[in-house]
Amino acid sequence: METFVEILKAIFIGIVQGITEWLPVSSTGHMIIAKSFMDLKITQGCWDLFLVVSQLGSILAVIILFFDKLNPWSKKKTPEMKKKTWKLWLFVLIAIVPTAILGIIIDKVVLEKVIENNQLRELLIIAIALVVYGILFIVIERVNKNKKFKYNSVYDIDIKTAIKIGCFQTLSVVPGTSRSGSTILGASTVGVSRTAAAEFSFFLAIPVMLGASALETLLFIKDGLILTSTDIAFLIAGTLTAFLVSLAVIKLLMAFVKNHSFECFGWYRIAFGIFLIVYCIVKFNNI
Repeated sequence: METFVEILKAIFIGIVQGITEWLPVSSTGHMIIAKSFMDLKITQGCWDLFLVVSQLGSILAVIILFFDKLNPWSKKKTPEMKKKTWKLWLFVLIAIVPTAILGIIIDKVVLEKVIENNQLRELLIIAIALVVYGILFIVIERVNKNKKFKYNSVYDIDIKTAIKIGCFQTLSVVPGTSRSGSTILGASTVGVSRTAAAEFSFFLAIPVMLGASALETLLFIKDGLILTSTDIAFLIAGTLTAFLVSLAVIKLLMAFVKNHSFECFGWYRIAFGIFLIVYCIVKFNNI
């Protein structure tokens, strides 16, 4: 019975992960809040591993949905389209370099010293990032309201623009910023249409999340992580749910951005950021 209850909790958290991973609203903040309202009967190691493997479920959804567009060997593509696909992959790999270098430095040198396993500090950083980037989303969307974008397809993006977007992705190491949020916001400021910005954000996530997840998983194995049967059931249920929900969310988001702006996500970020601040006041002051 206990395992069944934990599976239900895993499904709920998997839904949260699958939704917030792709929307520019910060999956980290939502996962922390979701966990805080639940009395999980799993080990801390299982939870830490879940934060890693659930991302693999989410990224698998991207690979499946965009397989034809990302496949340079597709028989459906002309030689010219195959060439463009290879170029797209090259630009994606180049764009993740700033995150691989600066992101690690910011995370290890700055953030770890600031947060130091202090949940209050982490939540406050998330709340501030949510509000600040929420405001930026609203401002940039209003500035771009009648703007004609230079890049309307991911295939149109040149190497300089890809590098600029990659630099914006580096900001996502700050909790609450949102990886998709920082890349979409950055792409919008350098002339990339909403649809192309969302797609390029998804594609950047493939090597970043696969690499990070693989590395973290190996470290867990190296450290001799031991999982209970309940832990294993939790991981499977949550990851599978994140995958299935991601499939639906990505489709809905791509349909949404064709005719709508990201401004509504800006307002949501501000509201959620304020909620987190109130939550911190209540929880850490025992009101």
